[in-house]
Amino acid sequence: MPLLDTPARLPITDKIEPLLIGGKAVMGDGPVLDVINPADGSVIGRVATSTPAQVRQTVADAEDALRATGWGGQMPHERARILSRAADEIERQADHLAELQMMENGKTRSESRGQAMMAAGIFRYFAAVCECSEDTMPPARGDYFTMTVQEPVGVVAALTPWNSPLTMGAQKIAPALAAGNAVVLKAAETTSFVSLGLGQCVIAAGLPDGLLSVIAGKVETAVALVEDPGIGLISFTGGTSTGQSIARGAADRLVPLILELGGKSPHIVFADSDLKAAAKSVASGIFGGTGQSCVAGSRLFVEGSVAEEFKQLLIAEARVMRVGRPSDPDSVLGPLASFSHRERVESFVRRGVEAGGEILLGGARPEGEAFESGAYYLPTIIGGIDNSAAIAQEEIFGPVLCFMTFEDEADLIAAANDSVYGLAAGIWTGDYKRAWRVARALEAGTVWINTYKQLSVAAPFGGYKLSGLGREKGLQGMRAYQQSKSLYWAA
Repeated sequence: MPLLDTPARLPITDKIEPLLIGGKAVMGDGPVLDVINPADGSVIGRVATSTPAQVRQTVADAEDALRATGWGGQMPHERARILSRAADEIERQADHLAELQMMENGKTRSESRGQAMMAAGIFRYFAAVCECSEDTMPPARGDYFTMTVQEPVGVVAALTPWNSPLTMGAQKIAPALAAGNAVVLKAAETTSFVSLGLGQCVIAAGLPDGLLSVIAGKVETAVALVEDPGIGLISFTGGTSTGQSIARGAADRLVPLILELGGKSPHIVFADSDLKAAAKSVASGIFGGTGQSCVAGSRLFVEGSVAEEFKQLLIAEARVMRVGRPSDPDSVLGPLASFSHRERVESFVRRGVEAGGEILLGGARPEGEAFESGAYYLPTIIGGIDNSAAIAQEEIFGPVLCFMTFEDEADLIAAANDSVYGLAAGIWTGDYKRAWRVARALEAGTVWINTYKQLSVAAPFGGYKLSGLGREKGLQGMRAYQQSKSLYWAA
């Protein structure tokens, strides 16, 4: 994977790509991973991985770099200048980064490019937050005055998922650097190239040596990183069971955590809503990105009096969402991110049918020669189930929607909250009082009203219950990577 000040190119199979350690291209000491294109099963490249010993050295080098560069003590506007340059470099390389993501995880080219531009926006936002952040002077309660300042935590372990490595990586790297820390990013094993590309953009912006590393590997690499005694904070986005395991390990060392975990988001349609607009939004909310989104609206609750009408509108919307190669501009759904993940999605659908569910749409792989070598799966809607069914309770992380109905608002709220997750929710209604009432009653970190999946880097994002701890984005997104210190002066 070349540094991005050289002509951009895609990985090739006859070369093992190095990692990005301390701002330098360094060959990993561990086993080599093949990177598979889920659209056709081809090997698009190979990447070296980090052994636990190399991880330990990487963290130690990051600690040394913090001391040597004085990064945490630099003026905020100086750190902000580099973050702003990183945003410019990401924009300059947006097409290249999008191509890498598309080939690694199967997202469409248009969605991948959009996420590259979002990553640039995240860096630009945190450059502004960094430069404009203020310390505080709490009111004195005696003959003295006080000041509360924010200081970096040290070396941040950042672990990102495979579904949106550009935006998830940016949401961790940018605020952590803005807060004055060093970062070691562990890329998901199936999306190493795009994570390395993102890191190279930040290095090219002039970040001092040693403050950012991007490593690759499997479970043992991640464990070595989160258990390293030099880590001052762990930021993880991924599955709930993995997040719980990380939290248990961090508890003994009292290492602070930011965990953005799974979801099983309810999407609610009341009879007084704009049904056509709601159907379009529900379809994109679950089938966009092939359903591989933590906020996918995977549990649909429709008021009974309009259930049949809405079902037909929804099926019509889903039918025109084209499944195809991610490079095709007409494709809405590309392949699932891996063949093993498709098997997992298929097993959920099979269990749902065995439990009495009815396939209203999809429930199979698309037919045709164009799909035979890729990990494709059709948009799927399952009815005839209730909220207690396993398929309605467990996160599938694929294009599978559970269609359910309700009659009473109180029962609806109880069912929507009957989940171990609480990441997001959506409400469609023409009654603003009802929208307020239901939104406040839902146990979720984000609630959309007459829209879905609208996201802003300026608004805090995170979950209730097993959907996570802490918040990313917004002013809180940088403060999460800092610790407070109060200073007292005698009068």
